[in-house]
Amino acid sequence: MKVTRLSSKGQIIIPKALRAAHNWEAGQEFTAVDVGDGILLKPKKPFPEKTLAQVAGCLKYRGQPKSLDEIEDAIRQGVMEQWHDRVDTRE
Repeated sequence: MKVTRLSSKGQIIIPKALRAAHNWEAGQEFTAVDVGDGILLKPKKPFPEKTLAQVAGCLKYRGQPKSLDEIEDAIRQGVMEQWHDRVDTRE
């Protein structure tokens, strides 16, 4: 754990090792979140958050629309494959 200090101008220096580990450079913007006994600094996302309705249709799909059951089956299969791969790497 690194120790840093609040300046008279309200600035805090993020230690170089942490900046390097997260690829943060001068000018990086953060949001400050009050978490009760401290704050959480989160790097600001390059694009504003969008809702599904705002982005639905931006990627064209050619083919028969999938049913909700087909989508859920595909998700279930993907989860099982990831779980299986994780178990195999631990053995």
